[in-house]
Amino acid sequence: MRFRSLASGSAGNATLVEAGPTASPTRLLVDCGPGLRNLEQRLTQAGAPPETLDALFITHEHTDHIGCATALARRHSIPLWMSRGTWQAIGEPPLGELLHFARDQQPIALGPLQLQPLTVPHDAQEPLQLVCLEGSRKLGLLTDLGHITPHVLEQLAGCHALLLEANHDADLLARSSYPAFLKRRVAGPWGHLENRASAQALGQLRHPALHCVVAAHLSERNNHPGLVRACLAAALDWSEQDIQVATQLEGTDWLEV
Repeated sequence: MRFRSLASGSAGNATLVEAGPTASPTRLLVDCGPGLRNLEQRLTQAGAPPETLDALFITHEHTDHIGCATALARRHSIPLWMSRGTWQAIGEPPLGELLHFARDQQPIALGPLQLQPLTVPHDAQEPLQLVCLEGSRKLGLLTDLGHITPHVLEQLAGCHALLLEANHDADLLARSSYPAFLKRRVAGPWGHLENRASAQALGQLRHPALHCVVAAHLSERNNHPGLVRACLAAALDWSEQDIQVATQLEGTDWLEV
């Protein structure tokens, strides 16, 4: 199994996961935040044209995640998974047989992949994040949550690779030009993870087989890759260069699980 971020940040998020034989892999796209043409270009550049996708999984209804999901699914007849709450929040679009509902801790079989949705505390109607398994390999995808819960830690235990939100630095957010209500929303228990909270989670998820950590969903105004690398590396006792950072423009390269 391998994965790559196609885009990560407040302007749009998308993560591609591949498993199975190299010649004919199973491909899952998690979130469709970029615009349709932009996302199709990014998929093609990654060697995974949209018509080769086996499924889409949408974590929640915020624009930087739902994005062009329904248009992409309809254009290329791709099965689309989301929670019933997310579907209701976007107006219950008629998607026919393409639409599938996901629920917390209900496994989804997708070729050699097993998907395990998990509920998280975020200000959306029924947000889900995702664990992907292929055999003994385990990948955790976790963004858009205001705090780490015991349930999140339980579901992510034993991951070999993690894409983890490190949205903002508390001091930078406090000094930013954001209005007070937005600062409260971002820093609140239903908002986004601060660097030190992400590092604390990593400290609890650390184990000898965890070898890949990607910091994701960084705020362009209220964070910096250097701050994130230093904070997360310290929690793992890794070199700062060992922490990958997913960017808005380029995402990441392919990374092995």
